[in-house]
Amino acid sequence: MIEAVGSTGNYDYVEFVGEYTPFSQIDLENMARAAELHNIGLMMKVDFQNRGYVAQKAIASGVQAILFTDCRNAAEVEESIRLVTPETVQDGGLFGYPNRRFIGFQPYLSQMEHAQRQREVVRAFMIEKKSAVDEIEDICSIHGVDMIQFGPSDYAMSRGMDLKDHRNEIFEVEKQVIEVAQKHGIAVRCEIPTPEAAERYIELGVHHFSLGDQMKYLLERWNADGKALHDRISRTLNG
Repeated sequence: MIEAVGSTGNYDYVEFVGEYTPFSQIDLENMARAAELHNIGLMMKVDFQNRGYVAQKAIASGVQAILFTDCRNAAEVEESIRLVTPETVQDGGLFGYPNRRFIGFQPYLSQMEHAQRQREVVRAFMIEKKSAVDEIEDICSIHGVDMIQFGPSDYAMSRGMDLKDHRNEIFEVEKQVIEVAQKHGIAVRCEIPTPEAAERYIELGVHHFSLGDQMKYLLERWNADGKALHDRISRTLNG
């Protein structure tokens, strides 16, 4: 799948939504290799509870960006950053010098060269809980937050409501989150189902997007083509 996406030349990176699917560490290395072969980046979305372990293994495999989920306050964001920040006197993080492949397999980097590679990993955060929205100013003031993305579905759930019944209200909240992030110079990424859906975000100054996903595209094709073929055969048999 990553090779297919990379071959189009239309995408800067692929996101592996590890929060939603089973995977092995071998999978992570193979996905990283496929991305490198096509000169695109690889982001991984990680679960909250084991985020430190998975994020460190992902980075060591060659993943270049980590999307942290479900942080509920500024303190949890700070801790997440420490887990993927080099453990040096200068940085004060908790990520040491594991001997893994990293990007493009460079096992002979010095300790400080390795620390610099760790610093260059993109640290992105889902803002998807009411409590995180309430602390968005504090979160966006934290050094090391590179990117944020608003999560309307989880946000609606944390408010005790269904997204479909409150879309306009929740979009206003998303706009506020975007404005705060931009004020602090933090990149904003928005998840969209179609290219047309990007327009209202472009008007807000957003330039980073997550466009659809693998299962969405497969289901659309299976639903449309499968139904068309099924109906055509049914008409022939019943004609």
